[in-house]
Amino acid sequence: MPQVSGNLLAISDLHVSYEENRKIVAGLRPETDEDWLLVAGDVGEMSEDIAWALATLASRFAKVLWAPGNHELWTPPKDPLRLRGVERYEHLVELCRSLGIVTPEDPYPVWQGPRGPVTVAPLFLLYDYTFTTRPGLGREEALAAAHEAGVVCTDEYLLHPDPYDGRHAWCEARVRLTEERLGALDPAMPLVLVNHYPLVRTPMDVLRYPEFALWCGTERTAEWHRRFPVAAMVYGHLHIPRSTVYDGVPFEEVSVGYPREWQRPGHPRTVPPRRIHPVVPAVRGER
Repeated sequence: MPQVSGNLLAISDLHVSYEENRKIVAGLRPETDEDWLLVAGDVGEMSEDIAWALATLASRFAKVLWAPGNHELWTPPKDPLRLRGVERYEHLVELCRSLGIVTPEDPYPVWQGPRGPVTVAPLFLLYDYTFTTRPGLGREEALAAAHEAGVVCTDEYLLHPDPYDGRHAWCEARVRLTEERLGALDPAMPLVLVNHYPLVRTPMDVLRYPEFALWCGTERTAEWHRRFPVAAMVYGHLHIPRSTVYDGVPFEEVSVGYPREWQRPGHPRTVPPRRIHPVVPAVRGER
């Protein structure tokens, strides 16, 4: 297949309930007519906001790929969409499909880039509370410690795991399904993975509140960037936009985040989205 002249771009944590963020999305434009946009979750919370943002992006980029964040999966009290858990996720998948957006439930498309083709895989994995503050700490014990420290993710109140008996159980099912799909791909074809959470725990080392790591991923994916032919891993959620390298694999945190965070010292204030393949880093770090 011929190579394209476009770019593989990525962004996450748009949070369009904030007017400043909504203006960013309203102003997003591709660099070329062939640009793809990878959206690594947290578009918004209210169903109408999510639909507006995704429709806006789908109308501008040649292809949009979406991996859900935790905020899209919330069921806010004032949202007219009352679906919970799996039903809410499936509703969002159908919304994306109606807009021509690729979801974690669809075949993974191949990007014909300037350095050869890569398979781009949007993932939905969730978390299982295994990113604890110390080794050997069980889930219930870790959650109790987080509550005692006053660090509790809003997911505990708004992200319902129905019909699973917990978010950890939903995560286990998603990891098992995704692992099978990735394992069935051509091992010679490089992968760009897009997930709301990073595959490894190391990015959580810079969190201001270490207990929040519980809601940031799963140890079950810790070897995936080495086990599979990953050329780059795109994630968000942490609101710490930066580029790091783990075991030779670029990890790109591409979040926009909240307006109040842009004023913090050290925030790179990069203009989104970020080019992913080939990588144009924000703030580079190594492990």
